[in-house]
Amino acid sequence: MAGCTVLAPMPKSTSLADRLAVFPTRSLPLEHQVNIYWDEHQIPFVEASSDDDAAFALGLVHAHLRLGQMGLVRMLAHGRLSEMVGPIAVDVDRGLRTLSFARAAAEIERNMDDRSRRWAQRFVDGINHYLATTEELPHEFRVLGLSREPWTITDVLTIGRLAGTDVNWLVWASLLPLRTRPDWPELWARLVSHGSASLPSFDGDPKTAGLHEVLGGLGRSGSNSLALAPGRTATGGSIIANDPHLGIFVPNVWLIAGVKSPTYHAVGLMGPGLPIFAIGRNPKIAWGGTNMRAASSDLYDVSSLPPSEITERRERIAVRWWLDEEVTVRETSFGPILSDVPFLSEYELPPVALRWTGHRVSDEIGSMLAVSRARGFTEFRAAFEGFAVPGQNMLYADNAGNIGQVMAVQLPLRTAAPDDVILDQGRAGADWDAMQSVGDLPFSFNPDSGYLASANNRPSTAGMPVGFFFSSDDRVQRMAQVIKSETPVDLDTVMALQRDVQMASAVALRDLFVAQLDAAGLSQAATGEAAQVVGRLRDWDGHYRPDSVGAVSFEQFRDGFVKAFYPLAFGEEEGQALAAVGRMATLLPADMAAASPEVVHAALASALANAASGLPTYDRWADMHRLELAHPLAFAPVIGERYRFAEHGVGGSSDTLMKTAHDATSERHRVRYGANARHVSDLTDPDANYFVLLGGQDGWLNSSTMLDQWPLWRDGGYVQVPLSLDAVRERFPHKLVLHN
Repeated sequence: MAGCTVLAPMPKSTSLADRLAVFPTRSLPLEHQVNIYWDEHQIPFVEASSDDDAAFALGLVHAHLRLGQMGLVRMLAHGRLSEMVGPIAVDVDRGLRTLSFARAAAEIERNMDDRSRRWAQRFVDGINHYLATTEELPHEFRVLGLSREPWTITDVLTIGRLAGTDVNWLVWASLLPLRTRPDWPELWARLVSHGSASLPSFDGDPKTAGLHEVLGGLGRSGSNSLALAPGRTATGGSIIANDPHLGIFVPNVWLIAGVKSPTYHAVGLMGPGLPIFAIGRNPKIAWGGTNMRAASSDLYDVSSLPPSEITERRERIAVRWWLDEEVTVRETSFGPILSDVPFLSEYELPPVALRWTGHRVSDEIGSMLAVSRARGFTEFRAAFEGFAVPGQNMLYADNAGNIGQVMAVQLPLRTAAPDDVILDQGRAGADWDAMQSVGDLPFSFNPDSGYLASANNRPSTAGMPVGFFFSSDDRVQRMAQVIKSETPVDLDTVMALQRDVQMASAVALRDLFVAQLDAAGLSQAATGEAAQVVGRLRDWDGHYRPDSVGAVSFEQFRDGFVKAFYPLAFGEEEGQALAAVGRMATLLPADMAAASPEVVHAALASALANAASGLPTYDRWADMHRLELAHPLAFAPVIGERYRFAEHGVGGSSDTLMKTAHDATSERHRVRYGANARHVSDLTDPDANYFVLLGGQDGWLNSSTMLDQWPLWRDGGYVQVPLSLDAVRERFPHKLVLHN
């Protein structure tokens, strides 16, 4: 790849005018003339006289802005990484082929209604026209050996399934090594009871670290969403605010666009290569969502299945610069046998099959197109009847002053929480024969509180468990606290809330640490840098501001405590495994209370020494907590550095509203995923829609709009994206006219 990069030098710097000059405008398969208006950030608004033309133009737009990114993600979704990066990715491809994101795609396409299928096909036609006619392909094509391979609806559906990755898989990855513990049943029960969002460390096997980041970063793993009724707002109408939390990549995993056709009139965030607005606004309603962390998958022990009930399929993995490999994927009626994947072999698992709702027929594209057409809450809720993955808490606001929330998901009818991460196959029939969807699950409409907030927290009871591993309540409680204290809420307050960096659970844990330090006499005995650490902990207000010194000392103290405490309390090997299970904040106080005073004292002393030794290293949180704007090619050895475009110190942490998630560490570290886009709409004004991307709109490397929104994101700025054509023409001065 290093050689390929030498042969494919980085593109020269290009201006907005340069980029728009290469957009195709003539001899297009259109019914009528299409106008595309662009603003200074290369955000497009498509005006078309027919839905067919609108979808085609959106396909052109996606290809123009993100063709390189789309090509890479398509290969990932189909398990074809080895065709781009060589033998190092064969095991990853085998895992992706086993997960089989395309498994249901053909049947989903057959079941799409004519309107949805036509929209998707014309969108694909637009991508393919651009792909076939553009004179210069993106840089990624040359480095990764990509060809002008036409797109299909199957490709779109497969990418959609990749984006629907079940975040519980990443939870399982951190828990499977603990199943050999003698107290595993008790530990599992505690984790399920607390709803801990246990995520794996990404510091392990380099062959799988990138896969974890991609699956966790492309799937809708987090988000905040807030809907305010008129009684809570200063504008006299409803306000909605959304900031999805996904992987931090360049280009961003979202693009901003608008469209006006006979059926569709919307602005919002779209996933590159997907023909729908996942978050957005039409003239009547606005919508957004957060990942439910729904229990959309089960693992089943299939060791007792007779060989006649296990089928095999052979797949060829093409390998760049090497011999192709043939792999066998084993299937059962419960799903593919996941334990055959090479990087699970170390866990000494029985044959384990994955049952996932994403392997069943559903209709996310049709659902989101129906949402874009909806004019009221009844239509909005009904639109999600075919929606399955990823399960979403979808929030709603309209221009009549209504707000609402629905559970957009399809789930097996469980009666209780599972008693293990791997289940007996006899459980499968009872749970999975009766699927529940939006019409069977609770919803909210115009609650008395005057607001609805969602942040991947445990949802309202549905009469059945809808999930087991949720985010902490920090973010949802913080939204409620600010709203209640600052009613009436204006747009500035909502926008500031999206950059809020206070974490109440960190304050509670700090208070516990300080109380234990005092009780053990360690505070009084501390001198020099250790005394400074104790003072910083006491004075810290729980805000992870860029200039905070308290945040540095708290994170170094907590990291040192967890890494010392669990090996002391549970033994070296098992303790290290426990310490690696994500964030133990929900279990740590109880574990400390159950431990001997000698163990707690020793861990406190170790943590204090750890934070004291780190005191001179970082002057503030931003020196330790770094956000890197990098292309996925930055993962590659040798050549990766040239694809790291910027690094900045930022505020926030893993459970702040401005999420900038990171592994627990005492050292300088990189943000893994977080708030990579923001949206706010005031429903009293069709043109009061504000968006910003972490990075920029254009995926063409070294384009002037590749990173131009970073300063806006950092400083709390937004780009206004109006709905009315008059406002679009005023604010989007660059017009392209497309002809047939």
